[in-house]
Parts: sequence; C-alpha cells; structure tokens
Amino acid sequence: MKGFHSPTKTGLGIGLRVCCLLASTCFLHASRSITAAEVGIAAEKTTAMVLQNHQEVVTKINQHLQQGYQNSGLEPAGACDDHVFVRRLYLDLLGRIPKVSELETALENGIQTSQQRAALIAQLLQSEEYVTHWADLFDILLMGRVNEDKYIKRRQHQWRAFLENSIRRNQPWNEFVEEILLARPSDETKRGGNWFLFERNNDHQKIAEAIAPAVFGIRIECAQCHDHMLVDEIKQSHYWGLVAFFNRGKNEHGKSGPQVTESAIGGFSEFADLLGDSTPNRLTFLEVDTVEEERPGKDKKQSDADGLYRPGRLDHVPRVPIFSRREKFVNMVVRDHPRVALALVNRVWALLMGRGIVHPYDEMDSIHPPSHPELLEWLSQDFRDSGYNVRRLICAIVSSNAYRLASRRPEGVDDPATFAYYLERSLTGEQLARSAMIALFGEVRDDGILASGFRQQFPDLLPDEQVANIKESLFLSNGQKMQDLLAASNQPTHLVPQLEKMDSDQQRVNRLFQVMFARVPDAEEAAVVIAYLSKRGGTAESIRQVAWSMLTSAEFRYNH
Repeated sequence: MKGFHSPTKTGLGIGLRVCCLLASTCFLHASRSITAAEVGIAAEKTTAMVLQNHQEVVTKINQHLQQGYQNSGLEPAGACDDHVFVRRLYLDLLGRIPKVSELETALENGIQTSQQRAALIAQLLQSEEYVTHWADLFDILLMGRVNEDKYIKRRQHQWRAFLENSIRRNQPWNEFVEEILLARPSDETKRGGNWFLFERNNDHQKIAEAIAPAVFGIRIECAQCHDHMLVDEIKQSHYWGLVAFFNRGKNEHGKSGPQVTESAIGGFSEFADLLGDSTPNRLTFLEVDTVEEERPGKDKKQSDADGLYRPGRLDHVPRVPIFSRREKFVNMVVRDHPRVALALVNRVWALLMGRGIVHPYDEMDSIHPPSHPELLEWLSQDFRDSGYNVRRLICAIVSSNAYRLASRRPEGVDDPATFAYYLERSLTGEQLARSAMIALFGEVRDDGILASGFRQQFPDLLPDEQVANIKESLFLSNGQKMQDLLAASNQPTHLVPQLEKMDSDQQRVNRLFQVMFARVPDAEEAAVVIAYLSKRGGTAESIRQVAWSMLTSAEFRYNH
C-alpha cells in the first residue's frame, strides 16, 4: 500500500463516521486511469510552460494571503496530507475522486515540489474530463439549475457542445461573453451560444437579471421598482437600461436552428418609480456612459424599413440593424469593462477555495467588500493582461499555498474569509455521480439517468449553509438510483465481487478505504469494520452495507 497514509482528522470529524453509519495536451477518456507514463511524458513539455506562465500569480496569491495572516495575528493551518491534496485536485479539476491507480501514480511521482505538483496539474488540465466538469460548472453559473427537460434541450441545441468546445480550446473569457450576448454566430460550431439568450424565451427582464451576475458579478433585481435601497451604485435606470439593450431581441426557429433576431425599431418605453414618476429608459449600465440613440416622437410611428438594416445579408441569416443595441452593449459596455474580469476571477476563486474574495460571489457591490481587495484587483488585472486566460487562472489558484492547507480550522481562527484553512465543500450532484461510479466500477460510465438523479437531488453550487435535508437523506438511504448502484454487484467489474475474492477481511477493509476515501483506515476504524464483516461472514450483502455507509458518509460527499 505504498503512498497511502492513515487519516489526518479534519474539521469534518470523519474518522469514525463509518462506524456510526454501520451501527445504523493528451485528452483522456473518462474510463482510463492516468498512468505514470502519461504523467512523465505527456506533461513533460507543458510543466515548464505551466510553471513559467503562472508562477508570478502564485507568488502574489501567497504574498497577499500571508500578509493577511500577519495583519490578523493568526497562524494558518499546516499543509494537508499528500493523498488529500491529490483527491482535491481530481475533484476540482476532473469532477471525480481519483482511482486507486491514479492516486498511487501521483504519490509515487511525488508532489512535494512545485515542479512535481505542476506536472500533475498540467496533466489534469489537459484531460477531457476537465472539459466535462468545468462545462458542468459554467452551465450552472450561466444558466442555473433547471428540470431535466431543459438539460436535454441544451444538448439538442448545441449549448453544451458550444460550452465544452470553449473550455477545451481555452477560449478567452471576454470573447466567450461577447459571443453569447451578441448571439450572432460566425460559424456552425458557435451556433449553440445562441441558447444563452434563447432559453430565456423573450423575457427581457430575465435576460437582464441573468447577465448582471453572470458577467458583472452583481444582482440588480432589487432595482426594478426603485434605486437599490442598500447599494447606492445600483440604480433603477441600470436595471431598465440593461433590459433596453436586449428588448429588441426575438426568438425564432431558423432552418439552421434557434436564432435570436434583433429589430431595428421599438424598445422605447418608460419606467416608473415608487412615487409614480416616469423616466424614459436609456441605454445605460453601471459606470459606462449612456449609449445615445435618437428617440422617435411619442406620436410618430416607426417603419421597420430595409434601410435600417445592413445590406448584403446571406440566406437564412437574420438581418442585422445598422444600430444594433446588442452590438452596442458588447462593444461599449462589456468590452474592457473591469467588472467582467473581476466577476470571473471571484467566481473561479470561489469554486476552488470555497468562497469568493467577495462573498457571496455574485454580489460584488459596495455592501459586500472584498476580504483581500488588493489581491482581487491584482488578479483581475493579471487576468486581463493574460488575455482572459481561464485555465491559467485555475492553475495558479490550485498551485497556491492556501489551496494546500489542511481543512482543520486552527485554534483562534473564526473567519473563513482569511483563507487560513481549507474550506470544506459538499460535492455537486455531478461530482457525486462520477465519484460513486469510480468507487464501485472503477470507471465513469455514460449513465445519464444516474447523473440526472444526483443532479436533481444535490442541486446547490456553493450553498451558503452546509445543511443536510430530508430529500437528500432519503435519496442516500433508500433512493432507487443509489440502490441500483449497489445492486449492480452481479457485474464482474463491480467493487463488491472483487472484495469477495480477497483472502481476508483486513484486505477488504484496506481496499474499501483506498477506493472510497483515498487512504488506509486507522486502527480503530479497521477493527470496527473487520468485526462487522467477520460477524456476517464477509458476505456480499455485508460488503454492500459497508460500501453504502462509506458512499453516504461526509468524508466521501465533501471535498476537504
């Protein structure tokens, strides 16, 4: 069991959870292990590049957080165990736990030095599983959790393929944002980007309320009827101004798929405040100057004449207004707006560190100041200077000292905003489904029904409170999909028959802990589980019960 260690107890108090439960540039296929040869060869050329391109960012992160520790007079937690770090990386970069062989390979290659860690990180960032997992995350951030019918439509209309292709080629974030807001694809591979607007079904207020947090990191719903009562910088004119940029759009089903056309006329209205005073909506948003557009007289009827549109339109391509509000928004508001970088940096930081430098991550306003303002500003400027390179940002954060801290909270450290210890996070439904398949089958299978079941039961992404609910508990205890996973033990590749073939309960217990928790059990855990199995003769049913208890434990369901 080279490379495996007994557990270091974390803030989850995970050591004896099993006992309590029993009492009650190389794309890797999802099913393949990452071998030592692949790490040594495929990552060789990219490791130096990774180190060179992100080391300054890592240094800045370390310096700013260390300065914060010193200013607060606190001592951060020590570094986590190596096996915990590898598990973290796999969950955060690939969306699943590592296989035993992958963990052994990583530990044998070593992760003590920045060079060794960079080799592993570079390898994972080139995996197709990285593409899949981060497409899951950005789908939630941009589109929200929805019913399964909408997930199916997103795939049918190429939104998912568009998202994955963007992540696969590491498309600059600003370019991606402009494409989904303009909804004017330059070729067939980008047509799926139309779905960001199309799914909102001509509800221009919903479009505005989605764009504000997704692109700018703020929420504007409270400014619909009046200026925001708490956030001075968010005005009612901003809410209706953002609506106006998109209220000439209309969903149409073209021959090549869903389109969001744009009219050259209309979209002029007035909004009233709580006192009943009316104000014309203007093309304005946040700190940007108002985009001027000539308004017709109140009694003047507008004609949707061809002269208002650009000439030379191709067949089956919607005509484009000479004065395109969406284009003005992209060119004059979004392009080079500092909030675009700030919001993305803060969101990625939250996804990897458990909370944003601004918390909550989509309320980056004056009443939610950043915990480390200089760090956030520096990271955002560096992100812009790097060409909005998302993969580089991810690489830098997971290479930082703070990312490798243990999750046990140090004595005297009460504020999670210090990032003085690793913040435990519950896994998403997608992470749970993939990790369960890795644990029980040794591979991620293309099981859409299973994934949808976990997705619907565990919908939250970075919930404010980590509180178990009845719905989740019932799903884990006797839900059909969980039972189906365990009942598949008649398949030869399933974990249960493999354990049955082993010579002793000690071997079975060691393997269970390696597979489920990426570690070996401590003496007390081993004794309890061995006693349980021995009493029942090491039957398949007793092994299934142990496996179930581990799958539903906090240690399995959290990234810690």
